[in-house]
Amino acid sequence: MRWLVAPCLLALAAPAAAQELPDAGQSEAAYHAWLDSEPGLRGEILSFESWQDAAGVRGVLPTWQLVRTASMWRECNGPPFEVPPFRLWPGMTDTLRAIRDAVKPAVGEVEAVSGYRNPSLNECARGARGSAHLDFFALDLVPLQSIPRGDLMRRLCAMHARSGRRYDIGLGFYAFTRFHIDTRSFRRWGSAGPRGSESPCAVVERGEDPEAPPLPGPEPASVPPTPEHSQQEPVHQP
Repeated sequence: MRWLVAPCLLALAAPAAAQELPDAGQSEAAYHAWLDSEPGLRGEILSFESWQDAAGVRGVLPTWQLVRTASMWRECNGPPFEVPPFRLWPGMTDTLRAIRDAVKPAVGEVEAVSGYRNPSLNECARGARGSAHLDFFALDLVPLQSIPRGDLMRRLCAMHARSGRRYDIGLGFYAFTRFHIDTRSFRRWGSAGPRGSESPCAVVERGEDPEAPPLPGPEPASVPPTPEHSQQEPVHQP
């Protein structure tokens, strides 16, 4: 495949997000090489963009970012980009609206680093069996402006408390400033708190530091979730 060997340039990004952006194989240059690699791909993308226009969500994020797959695509010998099946496209409508109307006002411009994962790639990447990425409800994002992780958590938690129920937002936190947004159900999760098993939002609500390390105890703290494999935390009712 030509896109596997084509020279790729790393996407430019703000310093805070640089270490979290996908590698050159999922850059914009790699996307264009992928687009030229097989007959029919351009037609699929044109259809996908026409759907975005009809749904009123075109331009919330660039199409080439929306079709990025898993961060572990290389290890799994999977595609770096993939257009989801047509039947799944409606699931992304509210997610893009939530990003436009709630996430961006809270944290500024964002970049999508992972979207749809087909079942084989999801399994290899250690994704949850019921992952919202399988149904194209979810995007993993990074902010493009430099935001300390604690500040990012507080802003997103405030956003979730304010707008989460309106859009049924699922909010998850990963290492650095990478976070997950979907609109499949209202919930939140992460690896904060004394046991390392709570959403940072629950910790913030108690007036504690969401970045504080777990306390030592008889039970080991959970391992921070990776962008491909996370555990959902039960919703804390406000």
